[in-house]
Amino acid sequence: MHRDLGDRVAVEGRPPMRRGRRHVGQRRLEIRSVSRAAAESFFQYPRTLHDHPLASSVRVPSAFRWLMVGTRGPEILGKIATDLELALAGRRAAGDPARMAERVLARGIGWSVADVLCTAGPSDRAFEEQHEVVSIAIVTAGSFQYRSPAGRALLTPGSVLLGNPGQAFECGHDHAAGDRCVAFRYTSEYFEGIVGAVASTGRLDLPVARLPPLRELAGLVASGISASLGGGTTGSWEELGVQLAVASYRAASREPRGGSTGPAGAEARVTRVIRMLERDRTGGGGLSQMAETAGLSPYHFLRTFQRLTGSTPHQYLMRQRLRHAAVRLATEPARVIDIALGSGFGDLSNFNRAFRTEFGAAPLGYRRQVGGPGRARPSPKPTRR
Repeated sequence: MHRDLGDRVAVEGRPPMRRGRRHVGQRRLEIRSVSRAAAESFFQYPRTLHDHPLASSVRVPSAFRWLMVGTRGPEILGKIATDLELALAGRRAAGDPARMAERVLARGIGWSVADVLCTAGPSDRAFEEQHEVVSIAIVTAGSFQYRSPAGRALLTPGSVLLGNPGQAFECGHDHAAGDRCVAFRYTSEYFEGIVGAVASTGRLDLPVARLPPLRELAGLVASGISASLGGGTTGSWEELGVQLAVASYRAASREPRGGSTGPAGAEARVTRVIRMLERDRTGGGGLSQMAETAGLSPYHFLRTFQRLTGSTPHQYLMRQRLRHAAVRLATEPARVIDIALGSGFGDLSNFNRAFRTEFGAAPLGYRRQVGGPGRARPSPKPTRR
């Protein structure tokens, strides 16, 4: 099953941004007119499981329950994955077809950004569609296969989908259900006006299908996720969109062409590990345990994982932990040590060093740079007279 990041759920009489197109295949992703409350229900986050409208009929996997209770920190950190799980559980309980729900975060002349959640799974067929604008989408949860004239790639959390206007493409969920993205879209004129100032050649398109989790994009990816949780102003979203467009254009020019491919069954094995790491940031026992989960020897798993994701398992896991830490620093006032431990680091000095290397600033300095909330100071104790 497939969905275009340009598609949209119509809200209370407003027409969808795009007209329906003819599709290849017997089934298509259902994009229907719904009420505003229904369209945004995937993105409303309850304080407890019992507050959610699906609570009476849906059992959320135990691995996600801890994200839905307790302090504000775990709630914010788990909101993206939990919303996706609730949407998938709702679909299973109701027997509904696959859906794509979209919440517009901001828009301006020539650009827009939206939070997009898809519930397609292995039982849904993929079929061809077409990008109408330049698309740069940060994958925030789940995984899927993406194919365009620029190549074939496995999209995982922290990676970036790239698409050019007029390109036909397919997205599929052959090995696991659901994904969520923060999708930036630009008209050709707007995008060329941005990257034309930094282009070293006359080529102004995006030559690859995907950017893997990269250090040069780490800060922008974390900022996009943080802003989607806390809500950015139109000005901050546009600035982030411009920075992401330039950084993605530069990174894409250095990436190898043709996408990532592997032996038969490799995507399914790697996807199994990716989904495990989403649930458990400790790494599941290291390389040997990941290889066992994938059903491969450590050597072959290492090569296969790197070929399909663009990074080694250790690099992928470290970037996932640091991305979670950066989002928490930007969205909640928890202590740095609590964030470090909650993100899978067992030593504060190692966390500080790794964070500075990845984001170019110490954790507290990063929090100040992105305008994250400071820790609440305790009330002074009353003095006796």
